[in-house]
Amino acid sequence: MGRKRKGRDISGWLVVDKPAGMTSTAVVNKVRWAFDARKAGHAGTLDPEATGVLAVALGEATKTVPFITDALKAYRFEVRFGVATNTDDAEGEVTAKSDNRPSDDEVKAALSGFVGEIMQVPPKFSAVKIDGQRAYKLARAGEEVEIEARPLWVEELLLIDRPSPDTAVLEMTCGKGGYVRAIARDLGEVLGCHAHVGWLRRTWSGPFDAEDGIGIEEIDALAKTPELDAYLRPLEDGLVDLPEVKTTEAGAARLRNGNPGMVIAADVDYGDECWASLNGKAVAVGVYKAGELHPSRVFNLPISAS
Repeated sequence: MGRKRKGRDISGWLVVDKPAGMTSTAVVNKVRWAFDARKAGHAGTLDPEATGVLAVALGEATKTVPFITDALKAYRFEVRFGVATNTDDAEGEVTAKSDNRPSDDEVKAALSGFVGEIMQVPPKFSAVKIDGQRAYKLARAGEEVEIEARPLWVEELLLIDRPSPDTAVLEMTCGKGGYVRAIARDLGEVLGCHAHVGWLRRTWSGPFDAEDGIGIEEIDALAKTPELDAYLRPLEDGLVDLPEVKTTEAGAARLRNGNPGMVIAADVDYGDECWASLNGKAVAVGVYKAGELHPSRVFNLPISAS
């Protein structure tokens, strides 16, 4: 029998405003320690030097991580023109320079080519796996890294500010798997001037906003106190992009055992993915078929009486 992980059975989402200089994994470990939680994970890695929303799931909320990972996200970032780096950000080594500087109109015109369904090659210094190994580990070892282009949905890409001829501030809303550093790199190539990311901030991710986030210093100060628990958002916040159906005590009992359970649905079609609730608490996620939910994920949450 496997050893049971120590810690509290606590479930929910914590919206962290990640500081620069800290890895996403370090943030998750800090949150798990502060809550004394058995299990924690995050929905979408941020580069160590990036700031902004890192949504951390605790306990049963980790089962909803894929729905936040798949949701739209928004980034505000600075593009620095005239210099390319091997990491596509300000932390890397300079690989090329140019004296060309694009005008505002040229930048705006080029941005239109990065909207919609695009193909993007992730940076060589990224967590993409190549033959089972992370690309950044191969790149650090001096190996030549070839990464295949992959599709990315870009909802919007706007020029927000132009502080100087050397820099531009952009805002992008995109789907899963987007690399802002690759956008800056490719924009520089299109404009014939080279470019990299100066700074990067994720302003929102699905239902979670940076303005609602808690900082690492405050997490430290409130660690293992009821005051920190008050920042925890319900597991159900991770399901806001899915339609909700209602179930009964009998239906919930069947769903919790992994069996199809009867639900009451409105505006849900046969074959739709949705989540079932009892007294406002999530019971399961699954596929709706003829009055029943066929569960794919089941939540072990206490359900209060109505």
